Amino acid sequence: MSQRDAPSADVVPLREATRAWFLISLQTFGGPAGQIAVMQRTLVEERRWIGQQRFLFALSYCTLLPGPEAQQLATYVGWLLNGVRGALVAGILFVLPGVVTLLALSALYVGYGETTLLEGLFLGLAGAVVAIVVQAVTRLSRKALRHPALVGLALASFVALSVFGVPFPVVVLAAGVLGWALGTRLPGLGAAPPPLADDGPAPLIGDEALHTERPSTARSLRVLGLGLLLWAAPVAVAAVLAGRDSVFVDQGLFFGGTAVITFGGAYAVLAFVAQQAVNVYGWLAPGEMVRGLALAETTPGPLVMVVQFVAFVGAYRDPGTLDPWLAAVLAALLTTWVTFVPCFVFILLGAPYVERLRGNRALRTALTGITAAVVGVIASLAVYFAVHTLFTDTVRVDRGPLALELPVPASLDPAALAVTALGLLLVLGRGWPVLRTLGVCAVAGVVVHLLAG
Repeated sequence: MSQRDAPSADVVPLREATRAWFLISLQTFGGPAGQIAVMQRTLVEERRWIGQQRFLFALSYCTLLPGPEAQQLATYVGWLLNGVRGALVAGILFVLPGVVTLLALSALYVGYGETTLLEGLFLGLAGAVVAIVVQAVTRLSRKALRHPALVGLALASFVALSVFGVPFPVVVLAAGVLGWALGTRLPGLGAAPPPLADDGPAPLIGDEALHTERPSTARSLRVLGLGLLLWAAPVAVAAVLAGRDSVFVDQGLFFGGTAVITFGGAYAVLAFVAQQAVNVYGWLAPGEMVRGLALAETTPGPLVMVVQFVAFVGAYRDPGTLDPWLAAVLAALLTTWVTFVPCFVFILLGAPYVERLRGNRALRTALTGITAAVVGVIASLAVYFAVHTLFTDTVRVDRGPLALELPVPASLDPAALAVTALGLLLVLGRGWPVLRTLGVCAVAGVVVHLLAG
C-alpha cells in the first residue's frame, strides 16, 4: 500500500482543530451562505489549513447530498484534517450550540408563548421570516434558473406542490429524472459554474498532506452498517419502551426519512414538514411552523434544526405516559439524532469516492433538475407561510385533482401585513442581513401588537 493510499495522520493537532471548530460553531448564524463564509474566512484565509480550490472541491461534493451542506462541509473538512475523529468533532460542534439554544427557546415558547409580549414578538418574527423566505427564492432563482427549461421545471414544481398537493419526495424524484433527461438533449445544462478567479492565500498544508483513504467495499460496508445501526437504534428503543404507536416512533421515522430527501437546503423541505406536522400528525397548529422557523433563524447552526422545535412541541402535547417536559426533551433530542446521523454517514461513506462522483455528468444534470425544482418548492413554502401569517382563517379546497389552501380575505391581519411589508423592505429593498431584520421586525411586532391590543 502506498503512502497516498494509507490513512494520513492528523495534519493539525486535534486539540487545536477542536478549538477552531468550537469558535466557528458560535458564529454560524445567517443560513448556509453565512456559515460557509465563516469557515472560508477561518480555515482558508486566517488559519490557512486548506486551500481555496480544495475548500470549493469539498463544497461541491456536499452540495450533491441531502441535508445541510454547511454542516456536511464542516464534517468533510474535519475529515481531511483529522480523519474520522476530526469529522465527528467538526460535525458535532457545528450543531451543538444550535441544539442547546433551540431547546431552550422551544421550552420558552411552550411555557410562555401565549403571553402578550411573546405574541407580539412572534408577530414580528413571522413577518420577517416571510420576507427572508422570499429573499431565498429570488437569490436561488438567479443562480439555478440558467435556462428556460429550468424555469419551466421550477414553475411546474410550484404548481404541483401548491395547487395539486403532490408529495414532496415525488416532486424531487421527478425533477431528478427530468433534469437527467434534459441534460441528454442540452449538453450545457449541468455545467458547473466557473471557478473563482481568486484562489485565496496559499495554504500552509498542501493537498497531498490531507487525510485520505483508499475506497473499498469492506470499508464502505463497515461505515454503512455502523451508520444504519446508530441511526435506527434510538427509534427501536423507543418502540420497545414507549410502543410502536408513540409519538417518538412517529417522529423518529418521519424525520429520519426526511433527512435523506432534504435536497436543496432546509427551505426546500420545510413545506413538506409543515404539511405533515400540521395536517397529518397534528403536532403543530398551522401558524406555529413559521414561529418555529423564526426561532431557528435566530439560533446558530443549520436551519433544518427547526425540526427539533416541531418534535418538542408535538411530544409536549402528546407525551403518552411520560411527563410532558421529559417527553418533549427526549423527542427533540431523538429528532436531532435521526436528522444528523445520515450527514456523517454520507461524508464518511462518500469522501473516498468524491472524485468519481464529481466527474459524473449524469448525476450533475439530475441534480441541476432538482435544484431548479427546489426554487418552486421554496416558493410554495413562501406562499404557505404568507397565508398563515397574514390571514387568521383559511379554507381547504379538495376537488378532483386540486388540493390547495386558500385564505379568507376578510381575515387579513393588518398588523401582520404591516410587519411583513417592513421585513420585505429591509431584506429586499435595503439588503439588510437576516439577524438585523429579525431584530427590527421583532421590536416592531411587539409595538404593533401592544398598540392593537
